[in-house]
Amino acid sequence: MAEILVTGGAGYIGSHVVKQLIEETDHRVHIIDNLSTGFIETIKRLEEIAAGKNKQIKFTKLDLSHWDKVDNFIKENNFDAVIHFAAALIVPESVENPLKYYLNNTANTAHLIKCCVENKVNKFIFSSTAAVYGEPDKKSIPIDEDCPTNPINPYGMSKRMSEIVLKDAAKAHSNFNYVILRYFNVAGADPLGRIGQSTKNATHLIKVAAETALGKRKKMYIFGDDYETRDGTCIRDYIHVDDLAKSHLLAYEYLKNGHSSDVFNCGYGYGFTVKEVIDTMKKVSGVDFDVEIVGRRAGDPAELVADNKKIKTILNFKPVYDDLEFICKTALEWEKKLT
Repeated sequence: MAEILVTGGAGYIGSHVVKQLIEETDHRVHIIDNLSTGFIETIKRLEEIAAGKNKQIKFTKLDLSHWDKVDNFIKENNFDAVIHFAAALIVPESVENPLKYYLNNTANTAHLIKCCVENKVNKFIFSSTAAVYGEPDKKSIPIDEDCPTNPINPYGMSKRMSEIVLKDAAKAHSNFNYVILRYFNVAGADPLGRIGQSTKNATHLIKVAAETALGKRKKMYIFGDDYETRDGTCIRDYIHVDDLAKSHLLAYEYLKNGHSSDVFNCGYGYGFTVKEVIDTMKKVSGVDFDVEIVGRRAGDPAELVADNKKIKTILNFKPVYDDLEFICKTALEWEKKLT
């Protein structure tokens, strides 16, 4: 039985990983979150899930920018692994406020890694992003882990810098190992409807489409229809949040079994355009909601699709919810609960 710390466990992806740790393992889970984008209601739902399994989770409200408190917290506990989610993740905001992203995503992560090294927490699973690849040329799509990293926005750069810190720390400390998981586009919700994406003013396409279908927004926008894609709108590889969560459990087992540090893309290996996603949400919801085409957003690549052969081969990742209609349906059903 391991002691696992999940940073940002009150947030969207972190909470789904905690749910699976509760349901599928005997590990003891401790969450820290500053609740800036996470929700205490999510913690309460996770506690209910844990109680149903005769288990408990521990929650501490803590901001990773409070370095002295983080130092003490790591010292006082005997963690076997850290799964690190806590970060800011809105691309347009990162363009407008880059210092927030470098301080929150990179500096705080570097300090957390330092705490782990000093306190012999030697397994670190890092929530990264396909944004580290920037705008790959068409020959590089689907993108594998050896594709050059060239972020085109501060969000992607802040994550890439954290990856470099991890790699250098592992080189300097032979007993410290990591798994970097580069997410493509994450969507959907717990199929049983217990937790989901509760983010206010969300920018994620599928959540925005669900909100619009339910009348929470008068209309939604397509940011650019002049990309070199099959219908002019951006293409993304959408992965269900529960499949993504499973990859973290597999990553922990990989490190526990003594394997060395590595990087894995998390996606299904093919993509949908923005228009295709919106049409799917219209089909699932039965609502022909209003959509307006406007200009491109800063920092949006035309196409991001994962080559997922490595994670399937090495971590034995087997997608369960590889179905856009199912992803949209779970997102929509969760959104109904938030009304």
